[in-house]
Amino acid sequence: MRVHIIGVGLIGGSFALDIRNAYPDVQLVGVDTEPLHLEKALSLGIIDEIADLDDVSTSDIAIVAVPVDVSIHLVKTILDKIGEQTLVIDTGSTKGKLCEAVIQHEKRRNFLAAHPIAGTEFSGPEAAISNLYRNKTNIICEVEKTAFKFQERALDIFQRLGMRICYMDAKSHDRHIAYVSHLSHISSFMLGKTVLEKEKNERNIFDLAGSGFASTVRLAKSSPAMWSPIFEQNKENVVEILDEYIHNLTNFKKLIEEDDFKEVYKEMERTNHIKAILNGIN
Repeated sequence: MRVHIIGVGLIGGSFALDIRNAYPDVQLVGVDTEPLHLEKALSLGIIDEIADLDDVSTSDIAIVAVPVDVSIHLVKTILDKIGEQTLVIDTGSTKGKLCEAVIQHEKRRNFLAAHPIAGTEFSGPEAAISNLYRNKTNIICEVEKTAFKFQERALDIFQRLGMRICYMDAKSHDRHIAYVSHLSHISSFMLGKTVLEKEKNERNIFDLAGSGFASTVRLAKSSPAMWSPIFEQNKENVVEILDEYIHNLTNFKKLIEEDDFKEVYKEMERTNHIKAILNGIN
């Protein structure tokens, strides 16, 4: 099996590592706009060779792991270039606009819109890790628009990598992901911004920050090049959930200002229910 990894960073590189473990005879081909990324991926053994998009028709599978604003145009270009037997899998975290962009393409049946709910705050080929996707949910959107033989090919990979599969339409995907992922990143970025603005002594941040702060602000280390386009493409859902979040923050601030700490306690106690939900996931 020959696989094009288009974008050899954390997501694409981790796919490559796990596909190699699952398919020992696989040939992994890297494509990236950054030559240094390709050289690093090659030296780390993430890919076997460097190629370009014109070579994509030689592969059985092309996995697209690039920023979502790039993927809208890139996926269509890839579909233009592939052969009849090539499957194209996108891994981005917004799906609505991408699915709209390819709906009329003559090779839409060769395309699978997927979103593995996995990652770290790091980027680049060095960030790629084995087993990133094991026991993680992989959302597949508009599966009925993908030819069945390509569905089977993709599911074989996902199952060998240990993923849990969830099916969803693209609009629902973007709405739910805004709630549980995109808002988390915005909160982390803005928490980091607030602390940097209020605490001018960076040494104090280093010395005094506990594990709670570190875990909460961890996502603020994520790549703006990846996340800014996500917020742009999912603007409607992001603005909606931000309105609700700001409302809750404003209400919580008001309770503290009014010394209503009984209600502060009740608000936190009600929110403790999230533990039961997350324990069920884990």
